[in-house]
Amino acid sequence: MDMKLEVIVIPVGDVDRATEFYKKLGWRLDADIVDNDGIRLVQLTPPGSGCSIQFGTALSAAAPGSAQSVYLVVDDIDAARDELIGHGIDVGPVFHCETGFACRFGDDNTKGRSPGAAPERATYGSFATFADPDGNTWLLQEITSRLPGR
Repeated sequence: MDMKLEVIVIPVGDVDRATEFYKKLGWRLDADIVDNDGIRLVQLTPPGSGCSIQFGTALSAAAPGSAQSVYLVVDDIDAARDELIGHGIDVGPVFHCETGFACRFGDDNTKGRSPGAAPERATYGSFATFADPDGNTWLLQEITSRLPGR
């Protein structure tokens, strides 16, 4: 049986502020609805993605900003970073990990990060980070060719 990841709930403190931020990224607003109990649900989808995000009121018990290192896969890390910066988003520099993969998680001072794209633009190896107004963090990852079976 196929199982498709369709939605990730992102905890935010201010629904209107988060909606404007993600729309500023160029993400499509799919829904902004309030049910009979007054619970608000907002759904947005990144361009080209089969998975959306949702946030709103009473959707999650998680603290605003606690979603960390959510991956956004891109074909060209530099172009993606430039596009986000063009939308007024503060995006960290492109980096790669010298060893292992732990350096991609955490803040910009994480041990093991080296500036610039991965040597020879190795697929899966180049990253950049940004955060929404609540502190939820996103990790851009450049993938130019997929591993077998993907």
